[in-house]
Amino acid sequence: MSKAELAMFLRDRRARLRPVQTDGRMRRTPGLRRQEVAALASMSVEYYTRLEQGRGARPSPRILEALSAALRLDRADHARLFALAAAAPAPPRTVPRTVRPHVAALLHRMPGTAAIVTAATYDVVAWNPLAEGLLGRLDAAPNLARRYFLQGRHWSSDADGFAEVAVARLRAAATRYPADSGLEGLLGELREGSPRFRELWATDPTRTPGHRVKTVHHPVAGRFHVTCDVLLVPEDDQQVVLITAEPGSPDERALRSLATAG
Repeated sequence: MSKAELAMFLRDRRARLRPVQTDGRMRRTPGLRRQEVAALASMSVEYYTRLEQGRGARPSPRILEALSAALRLDRADHARLFALAAAAPAPPRTVPRTVRPHVAALLHRMPGTAAIVTAATYDVVAWNPLAEGLLGRLDAAPNLARRYFLQGRHWSSDADGFAEVAVARLRAAATRYPADSGLEGLLGELREGSPRFRELWATDPTRTPGHRVKTVHHPVAGRFHVTCDVLLVPEDDQQVVLITAEPGSPDERALRSLATAG
């Protein structure tokens, strides 16, 4: 634990806040007072002062969580706080299923790309019109693992590859989110309803997503080729899947035609 760095971090983040006065207006002087942070974190002013002066004992995870809330830290600063205190944050209880606005907006700035965002459960939590034309009714059946393993629905020639990647990701999610009831229910459905899922789960696959070339057999657009790439949103444990075709090719024309076919 670096007491000096932790102290500097706490002072800096406290100074960045713009507190609201009792009359509802912003206080002219930026920064919370030490006693205000201590009160918000339910600790003594003396203890918090020692932390800011680099004299305190190593704070417990409970104290760090309280400080993070009091200082309104984002995910990155929350992780930094725990790292400076040489402590492990408590695991998140539930899978993040809310898409950040800037990520959702990105999907609609790529008219020639079919794009979706998937949560750690393989729920599709955001998509653009081209993706819905390609994958079909994402609002009605938004979980890709359930689609594949229970309904036999897959949109490309790389179905086996998806199955291994999906099981590996769901296994990792089960470790990270042991208290998520939605994930627990999904895994129960997949184990009960899919021999293929049970078989792959037993092998503990480690396959990860990456650049793939796939062949699509679409009921409207016919047969064409696409590339599939995955970008990570690590702070929310989400993936942005980008499906594109060679610019100017018949494959791209086939893909673009699906913008109104869904």
